[in-house]
Amino acid sequence: QVFLRVTSTLNLAVFRDHFGLEDLVGEMKKRSPALSFGPLQPDGQIAVEGSFPELRMLREFLLLKAKSPSEQEKRDGKPHQALRRKQQERRSSVRDAHREKHVVVLDTDIYHYMRCFRSRIFQGTDVAISGVTDGDITTVCIEGAGSKAAHAVRVAKQAIEDRSVEFQKVLRKERLCFKGHSRAERQRYKQLCARLSPSYPEVLILPYDTHFDIIGTSRDVFAFAEEVRR
Repeated sequence: QVFLRVTSTLNLAVFRDHFGLEDLVGEMKKRSPALSFGPLQPDGQIAVEGSFPELRMLREFLLLKAKSPSEQEKRDGKPHQALRRKQQERRSSVRDAHREKHVVVLDTDIYHYMRCFRSRIFQGTDVAISGVTDGDITTVCIEGAGSKAAHAVRVAKQAIEDRSVEFQKVLRKERLCFKGHSRAERQRYKQLCARLSPSYPEVLILPYDTHFDIIGTSRDVFAFAEEVRR
């Protein structure tokens, strides 16, 4: 499996108090026509499939949408809420005058690979970097404080984006499913992967209850999987 198309489940329930979810989905479809959208579920979840760059742009659009003032409140004419929000924003702007924050949306497998083999990229100078995983998508938050925060955050963000694009082009994922679901079967695979791992220092092994995901270059992943299947 090459990282060309991924499926992500988005939870739009957080927008329910501010937007009509059907209208929001319609706006998402217009904004991202290359993506495939599943039906909107009653709990606000919706499955979206497409290329990772398109999904990343959609996620960033939703993040911006979440920060924007409530359009529903404007339509309903609630000036006291708008005033309270402005007061909160004013206090926040004073408190965050020297803070800078950016987010990068990554494919979760690529995020795990970067965390394992390029961990220093998440240890930028003068910035705090954290990640929140939601299924196939991981949102990385980059924050900095002080007079040099803006530059440091931008540098860290660019480095993460550049490296993720490089990995997206060269990494491949192979899923090795267990023949059985017994503990002994899982243990056998675990021991086998551990024994092979030193011979493949650039391969990431992600164990799950029913399978292992093997992530690395096409050559390494193919060779690793062949040895496991022998």
